[in-house]
Amino acid sequence: QVQLVESGGGLAQPGGSLRLSCVASGSMFLITARRWYRQAPGKARDLVAAIISGGSTNYADSVKGRFTISRDNAKNTVYLQMNSLKPEDTGVYYCNAVTPFNKEYWGQGTQVTVSS
Repeated sequence: QVQLVESGGGLAQPGGSLRLSCVASGSMFLITARRWYRQAPGKARDLVAAIISGGSTNYADSVKGRFTISRDNAKNTVYLQMNSLKPEDTGVYYCNAVTPFNKEYWGQGTQVTVSS
């Protein structure tokens, strides 16, 4: 089993920045990818960014150039640095971890609100 705990959400002004953290515990040897998803009010949960075991990353088109996903393996932590925030970035951000057998683990989510 893997447990994920997110932190770092909150209120930011348009153009501002926030950094989300996701600390993992448990059977980390099972995990091959770590991801961040976002769910805006009334919408589906969408993939925002991912980092795989080899270090490659990918991003949703809407956040490319503004968000950066990174990790600290020693701390079992993945980060999402969010810059140049826009109101449409508002939503609940969920941390996700995936095994080679496509079993997924989820955190409880952290709210991000971008508003002036």
